[in-house]
Amino acid sequence: MKRSSPLRSLALATIGSAALVTPLLAAPAHAAAPPGPSVRTQATAAADQQRVLRFWTSQRMRSATPMEKLFKPKWTTREEVRRGLAKVLPPVSVQSIPNGGSPWTGGGAITRTGGRVFFTYQGRTASCSGDAVTSANKSTVITAGHCVRLGGAWHTNWVFVPGYNNGNAPHGTWSAARTLATPQWTASEDLNYDVGAAVVNPLNGQRLTDVVGAQGIAFNQPRGQAMYSFGYPAAAPYDGSRLIYCSGTTINDFLGQSTIGLRCNMTGGSSGGPWFLNFNESTGAGIQNSVNSYKYNLPFLNAYMFGPYFGADAQNLYNTAQGS
Repeated sequence: MKRSSPLRSLALATIGSAALVTPLLAAPAHAAAPPGPSVRTQATAAADQQRVLRFWTSQRMRSATPMEKLFKPKWTTREEVRRGLAKVLPPVSVQSIPNGGSPWTGGGAITRTGGRVFFTYQGRTASCSGDAVTSANKSTVITAGHCVRLGGAWHTNWVFVPGYNNGNAPHGTWSAARTLATPQWTASEDLNYDVGAAVVNPLNGQRLTDVVGAQGIAFNQPRGQAMYSFGYPAAAPYDGSRLIYCSGTTINDFLGQSTIGLRCNMTGGSSGGPWFLNFNESTGAGIQNSVNSYKYNLPFLNAYMFGPYFGADAQNLYNTAQGS
């Protein structure tokens, strides 16, 4: 059953999750496994890849609409997000915090692995953010669920531009072969599970992370930790031309969701940008553990960005993406 309230009026900043609720009865040995992530084939044929790359001119990238302006989120009933075994690949050291939203000038790995995401949604060009992570296929990008699928339809002409800089693609434009979303996002667009991924095609005979490197990724981690958030906000006062970051200690969304929050003034277009544990400012490397998802239109909460807790379903999504 879905519920609504004036408190659920949201402004998505790019377009959540917690501990397992212990059941009163143990599940039988033959219980069905939870549903796996949804997958959508994108541009796999060479001709389709070239068509998508020709579509995304510098002008189209600059004029793409921040995804948050094009839809309104929906809440489902409050639930605890499934957790599994903790997994981290690999750790680094944390540096100084907090920061509420400033251009990133530190350089390092994030300026190559982080990037803008562009796609067509209901006939309009739109944008989000994303990040290249360590993966078996060396081709996996993590983003928000609403940055790959919305309103029952998958986005098309999907590309990732790592290191995007004011219309320039210094490390190339990478078309998606497949896009993926958690089963909960596919079924009901539940913001507690607003996690998406893409497997991108090789470019000029090379795979993504061989070119730009990869950030670590972690699941089922403790809450309330120091984190850094990155993205390409494109709504005022930002214009999508620069990589922006926030940092601080996360909180839980106390209005009834399982998401985590970080004080941050990023706006629409930053959706899908990575949140890092153990981020090292000198190297620009960290462990991804959430994505920018939504903000509240409430005076006492609009200073915070919220993102999904990376639990078992986010981990299943990652495993499916990196193994494809």
